[in-house]
Amino acid sequence: MAQLKPVNTSLCLEKVCEANYQKLFKLIPDLRSFENSAVGLTPDQPTLYLSILERKPYTLTIELSHRFRHHLTESMTPAVTIRVYLDARLAEVIHDSDRPPVDKVYQNPANALEIQDYKWRLNYFLQKWLDHCLQGNYRFSIERCAA
Repeated sequence: MAQLKPVNTSLCLEKVCEANYQKLFKLIPDLRSFENSAVGLTPDQPTLYLSILERKPYTLTIELSHRFRHHLTESMTPAVTIRVYLDARLAEVIHDSDRPPVDKVYQNPANALEIQDYKWRLNYFLQKWLDHCLQGNYRFSIERCAA
């Protein structure tokens, strides 16, 4: 995870979440129209999987992941759970597969600065991952179940 630490984490976190929203909808323009899941395909890159975990009037909770086959394990699944605030036009990481959720790490609200720094690192990672995916020109369509 990146070790970049901005001077004003609060402002930068908001800006990163705004940018992540824009990048997410650039990567997946039809995000609102998918019911349950979709796959993103591009030549010479691993498939990108989208799962809609929760749909509310003003938010979507999604999971974005790659599924890699590895010779030591059945598969490895790096995944990021993202809450998309449709009205505020923000996308915030709430969990990733390598780290515990924020509310499990910091259960004491007195740790506000540490919580903010943790969220910053998660969302900065998402920003860089979305940049990488955008360079791959993924195209998303409804995921078809393998028979």
